[in-house]
Amino acid sequence: MKKILSVFSQYRGLRKEIYVLFFGRVVTNLGSMVWPMLTLILSRKLGFKASSISLLMTAAMLIMVPANLLGGRLADRCNKKNVIVLCDLVSIAGYVACGLIPLGILTIGLMFLASVFQSMEYPSYNALFADLTSTRDRERAYSLEYLGANLGLVLSPTIAGLLFQNYLWLSFLISGFAIGCSTALIFFLVRDLTPEPDEGEEAVYQQSREQTGIIQILRENKLLLFYLGIVALYYASYGQYNFLMPLDMGTVHGESGAVIFGTVSSLNCIVVVLFTPLITRVFHSRGEPVKIFLGEVLIFCGYLIFLMLLGFIPIYYLSMLFFTWGEIFVTIAEGPYLSRRIPASHRGRINGVTSVIGSCVGGGINLIVGFLYDGIGSAAAWSLVLGLLAVAVALTFFLIIRDRRVYPKLYEAAQETKESKMA
Repeated sequence: MKKILSVFSQYRGLRKEIYVLFFGRVVTNLGSMVWPMLTLILSRKLGFKASSISLLMTAAMLIMVPANLLGGRLADRCNKKNVIVLCDLVSIAGYVACGLIPLGILTIGLMFLASVFQSMEYPSYNALFADLTSTRDRERAYSLEYLGANLGLVLSPTIAGLLFQNYLWLSFLISGFAIGCSTALIFFLVRDLTPEPDEGEEAVYQQSREQTGIIQILRENKLLLFYLGIVALYYASYGQYNFLMPLDMGTVHGESGAVIFGTVSSLNCIVVVLFTPLITRVFHSRGEPVKIFLGEVLIFCGYLIFLMLLGFIPIYYLSMLFFTWGEIFVTIAEGPYLSRRIPASHRGRINGVTSVIGSCVGGGINLIVGFLYDGIGSAAAWSLVLGLLAVAVALTFFLIIRDRRVYPKLYEAAQETKESKMA
């Protein structure tokens, strides 16, 4: 018991606002019952083919491009808390409306509207975690955020699977109510938004440059563009967890596919809750590129296991175990990676650009995957996904080598911290 408590004790000492945002994530995701079921709603409830679903998702991602760019600009120019609250209010209205009208195309449109505004707030939310922590505490803060998100998701996918057949409308209302509770928490309890002072050597790359444009920042940091390309390939592959996997489960298991996918998704959240603190603590001294590399390899293994033994239900849970370990490694590394290497004045816009690149590449890949699935079959679609993920793994290996040369101060500071602890 003491060892378990010591693992969670690493989250002590952060600012109060970080803990409020953490609880906000927990509450919001308690009601995240709709999006994990989107593919099954479109295929099983509305009769869409895989290619049509991919077209719809691609259109939604393209709509999110200007929303993400706007969200990034708002995060750098406006009060981040107000941006989050206002975007949440629109999302709440969208989900509540979905629960009150008959299921149809209008419902899907309102879902996408709610999602667009959730995407708009993402740069503010992500930048706020960076603003409220020092460089050395940032991985702990992002790890805590991720832990909170999955604490809320532990039961919601399973409940969504159970409600899917006859009470889908209730899932929409629960989602709206949960986001409303989270919004109230943030509105009333997040008061001090003063950025955490950060004067360590490792913070040299984060000095604000208000007068410099985002294009100039990216030109000066070409390795960041390389990293964004890796992120785009990763998310295009990672997104198949909510697209190809439920499609295959629905095809193989019929109406039971929704319940099976719901329980598999719940396992994903349980593993995150159990292993995120442990992985964060054990791999704390490893650089972010190394963690991203390990995560991509594990996700590749998870997908491969799923594909090779499709139809054998117990193997889905083994596949999800590997997938989730990989997801943890990537998630606790990607936020700190960017925030430690870009000026603090551009965090919102960089996060917006990251989302845009991910949406464009992910949308294009989803489109191709959908047509491959309908035209040739599941194996061809999965071959493309695994191929993209393999490319991402190879590029990340190169990133590990280059990052140490381009950002030496980060590694020097990490080495000094390690030596001081050993002494």
